[in-house]
Amino acid sequence: MTASHPLDRPAWSMLTGRQAHLAEGDARAVRLDRSYGPFGAGADQGAEAQAALAALVPADGELWIVEGEPWPVPPGTREVKRAVLAQMVAEGAPPPPRADEPLVTPLSNADARDMAALAGHAQPGPWGPATHRYGPFFGVRDSGRLLAMAGQRMLMPGMAEVSGVATWQDCRGRGLARALIGHVMRAMVKRGEQPFLHSYADNAGAIALYESLGFRIRRKVHVLVIAR
Repeated sequence: MTASHPLDRPAWSMLTGRQAHLAEGDARAVRLDRSYGPFGAGADQGAEAQAALAALVPADGELWIVEGEPWPVPPGTREVKRAVLAQMVAEGAPPPPRADEPLVTPLSNADARDMAALAGHAQPGPWGPATHRYGPFFGVRDSGRLLAMAGQRMLMPGMAEVSGVATWQDCRGRGLARALIGHVMRAMVKRGEQPFLHSYADNAGAIALYESLGFRIRRKVHVLVIAR
């Protein structure tokens, strides 16, 4: 199964490319190290690859398949849910920081507990005990409390995904997400990478924010969540 662009099959491109060191499986199917998240992908929709993909589904968890086109449920598994995402790519230079933006600081392993709590509250996407190790994450704190965060997840040739954008409910409306996304974008561009991201296609508010930061919808992608 071929794709004309790495983003057409984001999970497969991630796990067989720049982040292959985080993958388990073989040429038929791969899945991400469970501590990082639940993503998996098959080489194609043939019987052999589908069986290999099914074998990678944990007995006590889920596997998330992210593809440019809808994916069939592998034999021996069941569909938990499906969703449609808007895949967005940044065009042009990232926005400069505003004069009134909050102080953005790097996050590390020492912040893992606070990051997990925030992710559990805001539900920015799948979050595991090692998700914060994908790459640089940044946050805004006030009196020691982590108010908001953002970082990166999938890496493609010359591209990096903005992910993990999360803000506590009582801290929203203060421009924290905008400041953090802009900071992450500038860090990526400085490394020579083009930012991209995924948003649920029906989340009009988030998509409007991303568009105001220079992102444009590239295509729709499909999520299939399966379990045994």
